[in-house]
Amino acid sequence: MITRRLIQLLWGLALYGISMALMLRANLGLDPWDVLHQGLAPRIGLSFGMTVNLLGLIVLLLWIPLRQRPGIGTVLNILIIGTVVDLSLPLLPAPEGYPLRFAFLIGGIVLNGIAGGAYIGAGLGPGPRDGLMTGISGRTSWPIKLVRTAIELSVLATGWLMGGTVGVGTVLYALTIGWVVHYALPFFTLGRKQALAVDPAPCSG
Repeated sequence: MITRRLIQLLWGLALYGISMALMLRANLGLDPWDVLHQGLAPRIGLSFGMTVNLLGLIVLLLWIPLRQRPGIGTVLNILIIGTVVDLSLPLLPAPEGYPLRFAFLIGGIVLNGIAGGAYIGAGLGPGPRDGLMTGISGRTSWPIKLVRTAIELSVLATGWLMGGTVGVGTVLYALTIGWVVHYALPFFTLGRKQALAVDPAPCSG
């Protein structure tokens, strides 16, 4: 059983990285955390993917005062997603014309939701950004939806000020990702039980 869960975790994280690369190539707007990653990357001299990994590690350190415990999925999240983004980008052509760009965007969002459902459903530890959300909620007793909204708006504003891409893709992601994960997660949760009681939509790792 653990082997199956680990395999599901690995391919889920890999597909998550590919989905992020698709949305980057679409250039129509990114999800809030990726707006931050994109704005931050040139300022620290790292690739987009390595910025994703580094920020994931920094966020993980914020778990310490929140008394959150990482799992193997948390560690692999930090190592795999950004690395796969960097490996995928050179293989994906820059789409020309809005029809193809929107195809990349929608494909990226759908794949992102499916991949998120897979790695969350493996049950081997949340991503660092997801754990930050649940940790703050647990320590403050603030509802998940309030904490999630506050974090997402904060990173979106910061990333936009740094030059990250905000656009129709950002809005479309916000409106649809929760629904995609909601329907994908039951297929990947062990025993096909109902998805997590909290908002299951992943926060870019």
